Amino acid sequence: MKRLPFLYPLAFYLLALCSLSGCETVIDAKLTTGPTQLSVDAVLTDLPGPQTIRLTQTAAYFNSSTPPAALSATVTVLDDAGKTFAFTDPDNDGYYVWQPRSATDTLGHIGRTYQLRINFQGETYNATSRMNRVPTVDSLVFSKVKINPLSKTEGYRAQFYAQDIAGATDYYRIRYFRNGVLANRARDIITSQDGSFRGNANTDGLIFIAPIRRSINPDSLYAFDDVVKVEVQSLTLEAFNFWEELQTQLSNGGLFATPPANVPTNIVNANASGRTAVGFFMTSAVRSRTARVATENLRPDL
Repeated sequence: MKRLPFLYPLAFYLLALCSLSGCETVIDAKLTTGPTQLSVDAVLTDLPGPQTIRLTQTAAYFNSSTPPAALSATVTVLDDAGKTFAFTDPDNDGYYVWQPRSATDTLGHIGRTYQLRINFQGETYNATSRMNRVPTVDSLVFSKVKINPLSKTEGYRAQFYAQDIAGATDYYRIRYFRNGVLANRARDIITSQDGSFRGNANTDGLIFIAPIRRSINPDSLYAFDDVVKVEVQSLTLEAFNFWEELQTQLSNGGLFATPPANVPTNIVNANASGRTAVGFFMTSAVRSRTARVATENLRPDL
């Protein structure tokens, strides 16, 4: 009986498939939990009203629950004008609050330098930040456009106008709110150098470029009668680097993902051999503008 030649490669592939399936091994990775660290979320501004610093403790990598609060800490902020601001935790929940003496009292002032000091579980942590200048937001307008060129669905695209302050390199973060809700996806971490992107041509003293002006839009655009608020916050170079690296890590994925890296921190333990901390302390001057998507605020698409 003559053997069919195509059976030989078929038998080879079946044998190879069986061999591969037999090599399947289940690996049970046991990740040890290291020591907890103090985590600091501190952004102080020049706006009137209370200022808040949140302290938590880090948790295990696969623990998706809310991080435990860092309680019973002593938190103070000192400025280079000799003032001391005490932060207390009235609700015992890790939110340490400074209360102003009047409705117009402000903690932050442009040009001053602030030092954060935290005493927690026998460790002393320090961080320093300068409150830099920030331009005003001159206007906030809207244009009616298609959500994409192939769609018949239309929405309203927001655009704000601000002019970089001439004479030095300035760093900013832009935030936006839709009907009082902050946009807080990774792509909504919007940073700018002199009203442009890092590494672009010299834009010192110029109007913010169009991609920055239009960066304050959700994917679905806005609807008529929405209320939109845009904020421009001043940053130090260190805080600018922090936000850029945080965005990179939050959006890191896919085929061309880079290896994960620690986001920088400026929280330093006074004891070099003591426990380290994570998070960041920054001070920002803030300027904002709010507008409704209404007929009087509509402009031709630019």
